[in-house]
Amino acid sequence: MKSKPDKTLETSKKGKTPKSIASTQSLSSFVKAICDVMRRSNCASALQYVPELTWILFLRILDAQEHKAREEAEALGNDYSPALTAPYRWQDWAAPFVADTLSEGKPMGWKRKELFEAGDGKLFEFINNELLPHLHSLDVDLITQLPNVNASRKQRVIGRIMTAVEKVRVDSETNLRDILDKVHEIHIDHIDDTHFFTLSQVYEDLLLKMGEKNSDGGQFFTPREVIRGMVHVLDPQAGETVYDPCCGTGGFLAVAFEHINRNLGNTPASTLLDVLKHDTFFGREKENLVFPIALANLILHGIDQPNLWHGNTLTNRPTYGGLFEQAPPTFDVILTNPPFGGKEGSDAQKNYSFETGSTQVLFLQHILAELKVPMDGKAGGRCGIVLDEGLLFRNNESAFVETKRKLVDECDLWCIVSLPGGVFSTAGAGVKTNLLFFTKGKKTERIWYYDLSQVKIGKKSPMTLAHFGFDKQGGVLADADLPGTLTGDWFDNENNQGKPFPSFARLRAKHGTPDADSDFSWTIDFAARRAKAQTDILPFLESVKNLSEELLPLKEKLKALKKDKADKGKVAIVEEAIKAKEKAIREAQTKAADIDASVYDLKAVNPHIKAISDTRSVLEIIDNINLQGQIVATAMNNLRGLL
Repeated sequence: MKSKPDKTLETSKKGKTPKSIASTQSLSSFVKAICDVMRRSNCASALQYVPELTWILFLRILDAQEHKAREEAEALGNDYSPALTAPYRWQDWAAPFVADTLSEGKPMGWKRKELFEAGDGKLFEFINNELLPHLHSLDVDLITQLPNVNASRKQRVIGRIMTAVEKVRVDSETNLRDILDKVHEIHIDHIDDTHFFTLSQVYEDLLLKMGEKNSDGGQFFTPREVIRGMVHVLDPQAGETVYDPCCGTGGFLAVAFEHINRNLGNTPASTLLDVLKHDTFFGREKENLVFPIALANLILHGIDQPNLWHGNTLTNRPTYGGLFEQAPPTFDVILTNPPFGGKEGSDAQKNYSFETGSTQVLFLQHILAELKVPMDGKAGGRCGIVLDEGLLFRNNESAFVETKRKLVDECDLWCIVSLPGGVFSTAGAGVKTNLLFFTKGKKTERIWYYDLSQVKIGKKSPMTLAHFGFDKQGGVLADADLPGTLTGDWFDNENNQGKPFPSFARLRAKHGTPDADSDFSWTIDFAARRAKAQTDILPFLESVKNLSEELLPLKEKLKALKKDKADKGKVAIVEEAIKAKEKAIREAQTKAADIDASVYDLKAVNPHIKAISDTRSVLEIIDNINLQGQIVATAMNNLRGLL
């Protein structure tokens, strides 16, 4: 059957230059148009079209990167070995045909033109039966199913990204060519200034769609402004390693890269840049759908060789560990958001000292083991983590208590930020959450709390860096730039006249001192709390000791009575006495354990919030209800009069 003319090919012959895309906003709109085509092409939801667009966009950017690298190598007189060769390059099979644009003697889009002229279905056949198998083989030999020992590290990353793509999901070649043409226009030469950074921002918008409510993708997405706030707090530096044990789409690692790269300035040393792009960022991800998206996301952000491990972190069983071989045993910085409410089986629990089905508790134990210990005068590793409220206050299971005990014994838990309830609502989760920041190497003495729970957050008014009081570079925002949802009526209080607003960013440098306390922040003397608990426990421990000493002769007496076959009544009296002592021991032990466990209730409860009570009498309340009823009745009568 003869195909319809390919209008794209005809246009390309006229030499039309792709339009310039001058801003992130216009580029986002451009990609939205691509998503619209995806949605009418058997990719209705974000969980379908984001993975499909991921591999297409990735191959487009890879081709641009390889072309640029070839030009730079040739300018220096060096050889260049590309990761992909004809006909598997974007410029061969995906780009529109342009007769006068040659690469290695072949015009751009030559393979696409050849496939088009061969008839309908040939483009799909090439992608599904030739291109994808070739890309898969860069990672794993298709015959032996063993790692491809002849592949470069970059080729292995490419192959691993493409493993989730079994065939084209788009349902028609016409739509696919339309998508390819639009993606081809996103060229680094036609995007002003920020180049790949702009592309990463667009990709970030795509990932946000995966996190929208009811998309089922929220479990993989942490709001980027929360991530940026956490990164500003930990301030990772060049030369440090950064790790996320449940990295999802790679948001924490990508933002940490942006942070370090920005602080290096415009002319970083080539050795620093090489370490940053190859030996700095490490992550683990369990989900088959998300792992290749994370790889592509990090590459689009500029991390040339992402060190990601595919498998269940908690069982330590790899699905694929080939890209994680150079990971260090421990890390300088850990940034993460473990999944809320997950449950793990015994195969994961047995790997940890305190066994529990709670995913977040197990991840916290994993993190404590993965942080660097202080050495050679250097501080230990530091962590920023999102944890649900339940983990902080729950003390009815020993694994929760013992894990938190280990945390405060081995680390300085210096800060807990109570987030608003709606922060994760756009990601499909309404769980109340907190940010914990701690550094390994010494016991927790004081915990500084900051309360953001009063901020009203919703889908149309999400959490921003400004709510933390940070500007984009991590500096302290001026009061005039703080959102009204944060400051509320604070400035209207006459006691606050002339004072700067006590934002988190402004106060955090003062944590541990009285100057860090405000209407929204306070400090807990954790060492004093622990010491008081030990004092309060002593009477119960003493009681257990005394009761145990009293119990021994009773047991000996019972043993003797039974041996002498004494009267049953005498035996029963001694048995009852033993039961009473044992019950008293258990009760004293329970009270001691409850006091001890209460030490590890870390929930943020703002002591400065003033409860507003209704002081009216019952009769005054009834009178007010009657008055409101009269007002409503008058309004209804007026409405009847108008009608």
